[in-house]
Amino acid sequence: MNAILRSVCALPTAPFKEEAVIAWVRTFCQQQGMHVRLDDCGNLLITRPRPAKGPRWVFVAHMDHPGLEAVKMAGKGRLLARFHGSVFASHLPRAPVFFFAKDGPVRGRITYATADIRGYATEATVYVAGVVPPGTPGMFDLEVGRQEAGLLYNRAIDDLGGVAAALQAMVNLADARVHAAVLLTRAEEVGFIGAIAAARDGKLIRRTDALLSIECSARQQVAEQGKGVVVRVGDKTSIFDSGLTYQITQIAQALATKLKGFAFQRALMPGGTCEATAFDVYGYRAAAVCIPLGNYHNMVPDEKKIAAEYIHLGDWQCLVDLLTAIASQAPSPDLGALKSQLEKRFAQLRKYL
Repeated sequence: MNAILRSVCALPTAPFKEEAVIAWVRTFCQQQGMHVRLDDCGNLLITRPRPAKGPRWVFVAHMDHPGLEAVKMAGKGRLLARFHGSVFASHLPRAPVFFFAKDGPVRGRITYATADIRGYATEATVYVAGVVPPGTPGMFDLEVGRQEAGLLYNRAIDDLGGVAAALQAMVNLADARVHAAVLLTRAEEVGFIGAIAAARDGKLIRRTDALLSIECSARQQVAEQGKGVVVRVGDKTSIFDSGLTYQITQIAQALATKLKGFAFQRALMPGGTCEATAFDVYGYRAAAVCIPLGNYHNMVPDEKKIAAEYIHLGDWQCLVDLLTAIASQAPSPDLGALKSQLEKRFAQLRKYL
Protein backbone atom coordinates (compact mmCIF):
# COMPACT_ATOMS: atom_id res chain seq x y z
CA MET A 1 0.00 0.00 0.00
CA ASN A 2 1.12 3.56 -0.71
CA ALA A 3 3.13 4.94 2.23
CA ILE A 4 1.34 8.29 2.35
CA LEU A 5 -2.08 6.63 2.26
CA ARG A 6 -1.07 4.22 5.02
CA SER A 7 0.28 6.97 7.27
CA VAL A 8 -2.61 9.41 6.83
CA CYS A 9 -5.32 6.79 7.30
CA ALA A 10 -3.76 5.74 10.63
CA LEU A 11 -4.16 9.24 12.12
CA PRO A 12 -6.88 10.05 14.69
CA THR A 13 -9.38 12.69 13.64
CA ALA A 14 -12.90 14.00 14.22
CA PRO A 15 -14.71 17.26 13.37
CA PHE A 16 -13.01 20.14 15.23
CA LYS A 17 -10.36 17.64 16.41
CA GLU A 18 -8.01 17.44 13.43
CA GLU A 19 -4.83 18.35 15.31
CA ALA A 20 -3.02 15.06 14.63
CA VAL A 21 -3.64 15.34 10.89
CA ILE A 22 -2.53 18.97 10.82
CA ALA A 23 0.69 18.17 12.69
CA TRP A 24 1.51 15.21 10.43
CA VAL A 25 0.85 17.19 7.24
CA ARG A 26 3.00 20.13 8.37
CA THR A 27 5.93 17.83 9.16
CA PHE A 28 5.51 15.90 5.91
CA CYS A 29 5.38 19.06 3.79
CA GLN A 30 8.48 20.45 5.48
CA GLN A 31 10.33 17.23 4.64
CA GLN A 32 9.13 17.46 1.02
CA GLY A 33 10.08 21.11 0.62
CA MET A 34 6.48 22.27 0.26
CA HIS A 35 5.12 25.45 1.82
CA VAL A 36 2.20 25.42 4.28
CA ARG A 37 0.02 28.36 5.32
CA LEU A 38 -2.75 28.30 7.91
CA ASP A 39 -5.73 30.59 8.18
CA ASP A 40 -7.38 31.66 11.43
CA CYS A 41 -9.61 28.56 11.42
CA GLY A 42 -6.82 26.01 10.98
CA ASN A 43 -7.32 25.23 7.28
CA LEU A 44 -4.05 24.49 5.45
CA LEU A 45 -2.90 25.67 2.02
CA ILE A 46 -0.01 23.68 0.55
CA THR A 47 2.05 24.98 -2.37
CA ARG A 48 5.24 24.02 -4.15
CA PRO A 49 8.14 26.50 -4.16
CA ARG A 50 7.99 27.12 -7.95
CA PRO A 51 4.31 27.38 -8.91
CA ALA A 52 3.34 28.14 -12.49
CA LYS A 53 1.99 31.60 -13.20
CA GLY A 54 -1.67 32.27 -13.90
CA PRO A 55 -4.85 30.54 -12.75
CA ARG A 56 -4.42 27.47 -10.60
CA TRP A 57 -6.33 24.44 -9.49
CA VAL A 58 -6.87 24.09 -5.76
CA PHE A 59 -7.34 20.47 -4.73
CA VAL A 60 -9.63 20.43 -1.69
CA ALA A 61 -9.89 17.57 0.81
CA HIS A 62 -11.12 17.58 4.38
CA MET A 63 -9.18 16.30 7.36
CA ASP A 64 -12.07 15.17 9.58
CA HIS A 65 -14.29 12.10 9.79
CA PRO A 66 -17.44 11.51 11.87
CA GLY A 67 -16.43 11.00 15.48
CA LEU A 68 -16.86 11.82 19.14
CA GLU A 69 -15.75 14.48 21.60
CA ALA A 70 -15.72 13.69 25.32
CA VAL A 71 -17.90 16.01 27.44
CA LYS A 72 -17.59 14.69 31.00
CA MET A 73 -17.40 11.59 33.13
CA ALA A 74 -20.78 10.85 34.70
CA GLY A 75 -19.75 8.22 37.18
CA LYS A 76 -17.28 5.37 37.20
CA GLY A 77 -16.86 3.99 33.70
CA ARG A 78 -19.60 6.22 32.24
CA LEU A 79 -18.74 8.95 29.76
CA LEU A 80 -21.01 11.50 28.12
CA ALA A 81 -19.84 12.53 24.63
CA ARG A 82 -20.96 14.60 21.68
CA PHE A 83 -21.17 12.98 18.28
CA HIS A 84 -20.20 15.06 15.23
CA GLY A 85 -21.04 13.88 11.72
CA SER A 86 -23.85 12.21 9.81
CA VAL A 87 -24.14 8.75 11.34
CA PHE A 88 -27.53 7.31 12.28
CA ALA A 89 -28.00 6.96 16.03
CA SER A 90 -29.62 3.57 15.41
CA HIS A 91 -26.21 2.22 14.34
CA LEU A 92 -24.32 3.27 17.48
CA PRO A 93 -25.41 1.04 20.40
CA ARG A 94 -22.65 -1.52 21.13
CA ALA A 95 -20.23 0.16 18.68
CA PRO A 96 -16.63 0.00 19.96
CA VAL A 97 -14.85 3.33 20.35
CA PHE A 98 -11.36 4.56 21.08
CA PHE A 99 -10.51 7.87 22.79
CA PHE A 100 -7.11 9.42 22.14
CA ALA A 101 -6.33 10.78 25.61
CA LYS A 102 -2.96 12.44 26.23
CA ASP A 103 -2.10 9.98 29.00
CA GLY A 104 -2.87 7.01 26.80
CA PRO A 105 -5.69 5.50 24.75
CA VAL A 106 -8.98 4.62 26.40
CA ARG A 107 -11.29 2.07 24.84
CA GLY A 108 -15.01 1.88 25.32
CA ARG A 109 -18.38 0.90 23.91
CA ILE A 110 -21.39 3.08 23.14
CA THR A 111 -24.43 2.11 25.18
CA TYR A 112 -26.94 4.76 24.08
CA ALA A 113 -27.22 7.58 21.53
CA THR A 114 -29.65 10.46 20.99
CA ALA A 115 -30.70 11.63 17.52
CA ASP A 116 -31.70 14.81 15.74
CA ILE A 117 -34.82 15.10 13.59
CA ARG A 118 -33.05 13.33 10.69
CA GLY A 119 -31.99 10.42 12.87
CA TYR A 120 -28.31 11.39 13.05
CA ALA A 121 -26.50 10.91 16.35
CA THR A 122 -25.95 14.01 18.48
CA GLU A 123 -24.88 12.66 21.89
CA ALA A 124 -23.70 9.31 23.17
CA THR A 125 -23.30 7.55 26.49
CA VAL A 126 -20.17 5.42 26.49
CA TYR A 127 -18.93 2.73 28.83
CA VAL A 128 -15.16 3.34 29.11
CA ALA A 129 -12.31 1.45 30.72
CA GLY A 130 -10.71 4.58 32.18
CA VAL A 131 -11.03 8.31 32.73
CA VAL A 132 -11.43 10.41 29.56
CA PRO A 133 -10.76 14.15 29.95
CA PRO A 134 -13.26 16.62 28.44
CA GLY A 135 -12.46 17.54 24.84
CA THR A 136 -10.70 14.27 24.04
CA PRO A 137 -11.43 13.08 20.47
CA GLY A 138 -12.83 9.62 19.87
CA MET A 139 -13.31 7.36 16.85
CA PHE A 140 -14.84 3.99 16.16
CA ASP A 141 -12.44 1.28 17.29
CA LEU A 142 -12.08 -0.50 13.97
CA GLU A 143 -9.33 -2.03 11.86
CA VAL A 144 -6.61 0.15 10.37
CA GLY A 145 -4.85 -0.56 7.09
CA ARG A 146 -6.17 -4.05 6.34
CA GLN A 147 -5.86 -5.11 2.70
CA GLU A 148 -7.83 -7.90 1.10
CA ALA A 149 -8.62 -8.67 -2.55
CA GLY A 150 -7.43 -5.24 -3.70
CA LEU A 151 -9.49 -3.39 -1.10
CA LEU A 152 -8.33 -1.23 1.80
CA TYR A 153 -10.37 -1.47 5.02
CA ASN A 154 -9.89 1.33 7.54
CA ARG A 155 -11.72 3.01 10.40
CA ALA A 156 -11.73 6.29 8.44
CA ILE A 157 -11.09 6.81 4.73
CA ASP A 158 -13.53 9.69 4.09
CA ASP A 159 -11.66 11.94 3.62
CA LEU A 160 -8.22 10.89 4.77
CA GLY A 161 -7.94 9.01 1.49
CA GLY A 162 -8.56 12.28 -0.34
CA VAL A 163 -5.92 14.06 1.75
CA ALA A 164 -3.38 11.35 0.93
CA ALA A 165 -4.19 11.46 -2.80
CA ALA A 166 -3.73 15.24 -2.98
CA LEU A 167 -0.40 15.04 -1.16
CA GLN A 168 0.85 12.18 -3.37
CA ALA A 169 -0.03 14.15 -6.50
CA MET A 170 2.01 17.11 -5.25
CA VAL A 171 4.94 14.80 -4.50
CA ASN A 172 4.71 13.38 -8.02
CA LEU A 173 5.19 16.91 -9.38
CA ALA A 174 8.20 17.80 -7.26
CA ASP A 175 10.31 18.87 -10.24
CA ALA A 176 7.56 20.61 -12.22
CA ARG A 177 5.99 24.04 -12.21
CA VAL A 178 2.57 22.95 -11.06
CA HIS A 179 -0.71 24.71 -11.73
CA ALA A 180 -2.11 23.52 -8.41
CA ALA A 181 -2.20 23.98 -4.66
CA VAL A 182 -3.87 21.85 -1.97
CA LEU A 183 -6.42 23.16 0.53
CA LEU A 184 -7.06 20.89 3.52
CA THR A 185 -10.14 21.88 5.47
CA ARG A 186 -11.61 21.24 8.89
CA ALA A 187 -15.06 20.22 10.12
CA GLU A 188 -16.52 19.26 6.74
CA GLU A 189 -18.65 16.54 8.28
CA VAL A 190 -20.77 19.04 10.22
CA GLY A 191 -21.57 21.30 7.27
CA PHE A 192 -18.34 22.41 5.53
CA ILE A 193 -17.40 24.79 8.37
CA GLY A 194 -13.73 25.00 7.37
CA ALA A 195 -14.55 25.38 3.67
CA ILE A 196 -17.05 28.16 4.41
CA ALA A 197 -14.43 29.95 6.49
CA ALA A 198 -11.89 29.68 3.65
CA ALA A 199 -14.44 30.94 1.12
CA ARG A 200 -15.55 33.86 3.28
CA ASP A 201 -12.18 35.27 4.32
CA GLY A 202 -10.27 34.62 1.08
CA LYS A 203 -6.89 34.42 2.84
CA LEU A 204 -5.88 31.10 1.28
CA ILE A 205 -7.84 30.97 -1.99
CA ARG A 206 -8.40 33.43 -4.83
CA ARG A 207 -11.39 34.26 -6.96
CA THR A 208 -9.38 33.12 -10.00
CA ASP A 209 -8.85 29.64 -8.53
CA ALA A 210 -10.58 26.54 -9.84
CA LEU A 211 -11.63 24.55 -6.77
CA LEU A 212 -11.57 20.76 -7.14
CA SER A 213 -13.22 18.84 -4.31
CA ILE A 214 -11.70 15.41 -3.67
CA GLU A 215 -13.90 12.93 -1.86
CA CYS A 216 -14.44 9.33 -0.94
CA SER A 217 -18.15 9.17 -1.73
CA ALA A 218 -20.74 6.48 -1.08
CA ARG A 219 -20.58 4.00 -3.94
CA GLN A 220 -23.50 3.94 -6.39
CA GLN A 221 -24.78 1.55 -9.04
CA VAL A 222 -23.50 4.01 -11.65
CA ALA A 223 -20.10 4.33 -9.94
CA GLU A 224 -18.74 0.94 -8.99
CA GLN A 225 -15.63 0.08 -7.05
CA GLY A 226 -12.76 -1.20 -9.13
CA LYS A 227 -13.70 0.78 -12.24
CA GLY A 228 -11.57 3.84 -11.59
CA VAL A 229 -11.79 7.39 -10.33
CA VAL A 230 -15.10 9.21 -10.72
CA VAL A 231 -15.41 12.58 -12.43
CA ARG A 232 -18.20 13.82 -10.18
CA VAL A 233 -20.65 16.03 -12.05
CA GLY A 234 -22.73 16.77 -8.97
CA ASP A 235 -23.77 15.66 -5.50
CA LYS A 236 -26.95 15.31 -3.45
CA THR A 237 -27.48 19.07 -3.46
CA SER A 238 -26.08 20.64 -6.64
CA ILE A 239 -24.28 20.18 -9.95
CA PHE A 240 -20.83 21.57 -10.61
CA ASP A 241 -19.10 23.91 -13.06
CA SER A 242 -19.66 22.67 -16.62
CA GLY A 243 -16.43 24.04 -18.07
CA LEU A 244 -14.19 22.63 -15.35
CA THR A 245 -15.96 19.27 -15.45
CA TYR A 246 -15.51 19.14 -19.22
CA GLN A 247 -11.79 19.90 -18.96
CA ILE A 248 -11.30 17.24 -16.28
CA THR A 249 -13.15 14.71 -18.43
CA GLN A 250 -10.95 15.54 -21.42
CA ILE A 251 -7.82 15.10 -19.31
CA ALA A 252 -9.13 11.75 -18.04
CA GLN A 253 -9.94 10.55 -21.56
CA ALA A 254 -6.45 11.45 -22.78
CA LEU A 255 -4.87 9.74 -19.78
CA ALA A 256 -6.86 6.55 -20.43
CA THR A 257 -5.30 6.25 -23.90
CA LYS A 258 -1.71 6.48 -22.71
CA LEU A 259 -1.48 5.24 -19.11
CA LYS A 260 -1.89 1.49 -18.64
CA GLY A 261 -4.32 0.63 -15.87
CA PHE A 262 -5.93 4.05 -15.68
CA ALA A 263 -9.72 4.06 -15.72
CA PHE A 264 -12.37 6.61 -14.92
CA GLN A 265 -16.13 6.96 -14.62
CA ARG A 266 -18.38 10.00 -14.88
CA ALA A 267 -21.39 10.24 -12.59
CA LEU A 268 -23.55 12.30 -10.31
CA MET A 269 -22.91 10.99 -6.78
CA PRO A 270 -26.02 11.64 -4.66
CA GLY A 271 -24.86 9.91 -1.48
CA GLY A 272 -23.92 13.19 0.20
CA THR A 273 -23.05 16.84 -0.31
CA CYS A 274 -19.41 17.83 -0.83
CA GLU A 275 -17.38 21.01 -0.53
CA ALA A 276 -17.75 21.84 -4.24
CA THR A 277 -21.35 22.83 -3.45
CA ALA A 278 -20.20 25.13 -0.65
CA PHE A 279 -17.62 26.87 -2.85
CA ASP A 280 -20.18 27.25 -5.63
CA VAL A 281 -22.57 28.98 -3.21
CA TYR A 282 -19.84 31.46 -2.30
CA GLY A 283 -19.13 32.37 -5.92
CA TYR A 284 -16.13 30.19 -6.78
CA ARG A 285 -15.83 27.93 -9.80
CA ALA A 286 -15.84 24.39 -8.46
CA ALA A 287 -15.75 20.82 -9.72
CA ALA A 288 -15.20 17.46 -8.06
CA VAL A 289 -13.67 14.02 -8.34
CA CYS A 290 -14.07 11.07 -6.00
CA ILE A 291 -13.60 7.36 -5.50
CA PRO A 292 -16.46 5.01 -4.56
CA LEU A 293 -16.56 4.21 -0.85
CA GLY A 294 -18.00 1.17 0.90
CA ASN A 295 -19.65 1.44 4.33
CA TYR A 296 -19.96 5.21 3.97
CA HIS A 297 -19.47 6.87 7.38
CA ASN A 298 -18.88 3.40 8.81
CA MET A 299 -22.54 2.43 8.34
CA VAL A 300 -23.17 -1.04 6.93
CA PRO A 301 -25.94 -0.75 4.31
CA ASP A 302 -29.26 -2.31 5.37
CA GLU A 303 -27.83 -3.24 8.77
CA LYS A 304 -27.81 -1.23 11.99
CA LYS A 305 -24.15 -1.69 12.77
CA ILE A 306 -20.77 -0.02 12.40
CA ALA A 307 -17.83 -1.36 10.36
CA ALA A 308 -14.67 -0.17 8.63
CA GLU A 309 -14.96 1.89 5.46
CA TYR A 310 -13.30 0.45 2.37
CA ILE A 311 -12.04 1.54 -1.05
CA HIS A 312 -10.50 -0.17 -4.05
CA LEU A 313 -6.79 0.61 -4.08
CA GLY A 314 -6.78 0.69 -7.88
CA ASP A 315 -9.42 3.44 -7.79
CA TRP A 316 -7.25 5.43 -5.37
CA GLN A 317 -4.23 5.12 -7.67
CA CYS A 318 -6.35 6.31 -10.61
CA LEU A 319 -7.37 9.32 -8.50
CA VAL A 320 -3.70 10.16 -7.87
CA ASP A 321 -2.88 9.76 -11.56
CA LEU A 322 -5.73 12.05 -12.57
CA LEU A 323 -4.81 14.74 -10.03
CA THR A 324 -1.19 14.63 -11.21
CA ALA A 325 -2.30 15.10 -14.82
CA ILE A 326 -4.72 17.91 -13.91
CA ALA A 327 -2.04 19.81 -11.99
CA SER A 328 0.17 19.90 -15.08
CA GLN A 329 -2.41 22.02 -16.95
CA ALA A 330 -3.85 25.42 -16.10
CA PRO A 331 -7.62 25.48 -15.63
CA SER A 332 -9.49 26.65 -18.72
CA PRO A 333 -13.20 26.49 -17.95
CA ASP A 334 -14.49 28.58 -20.87
CA LEU A 335 -15.57 25.55 -23.00
CA GLY A 336 -13.60 27.01 -25.91
CA ALA A 337 -12.46 23.63 -27.24
CA LEU A 338 -15.98 22.24 -27.15
CA LYS A 339 -17.39 25.34 -28.84
CA SER A 340 -14.82 24.99 -31.63
CA GLN A 341 -15.98 21.42 -32.26
CA LEU A 342 -19.61 22.51 -32.37
CA GLU A 343 -18.84 25.41 -34.72
CA LYS A 344 -16.98 23.09 -37.09
CA ARG A 345 -19.86 20.64 -37.18
CA PHE A 346 -22.35 23.45 -37.69
CA ALA A 347 -20.36 24.81 -40.64
CA GLN A 348 -20.35 21.37 -42.25
CA LEU A 349 -24.04 20.59 -41.81
CA ARG A 350 -25.95 23.88 -41.72
CA LYS A 351 -26.74 23.56 -45.45
CA TYR A 352 -29.16 20.75 -44.59
CA LEU A 353 -31.29 22.96 -42.34
